[in-house]
Amino acid sequence: QVQLVESGGGLVQPGGSLRLSCAVSGTIFSNNTMGWYRQAPGKQREEVASITSGGTTNYADSVKGRSAISRDNTKKTMSLQMNDLKPEDTAVYYCRYWVTIFGKQYNYWGQGTQVTVSS
Repeated sequence: QVQLVESGGGLVQPGGSLRLSCAVSGTIFSNNTMGWYRQAPGKQREEVASITSGGTTNYADSVKGRSAISRDNTKKTMSLQMNDLKPEDTAVYYCRYWVTIFGKQYNYWGQGTQVTVSS
């Protein structure tokens, strides 16, 4: 089993910055991908950014240029640095880990951390 625990959410003013962290425990397989997702009230969950175990990154257009995703495979952690935050970034942010083994995808999610951008 894989457990994910997010931290770093909170209240921040527009234009501010926040760093989210995700700690992973359990059996970790190579060639996995990790990502950050968010869900605002009344909206579907959407991908914010992802990073493979090899370091390849992908960002949603809404955060591109003001966010940076990173991971430390040795420490089994992943982070998302978000800058120039906007009220529309307000959401619950979830950490996700997924891996495909013998053609079957395994998905794991954290419990989420609230990010509120407001003055």
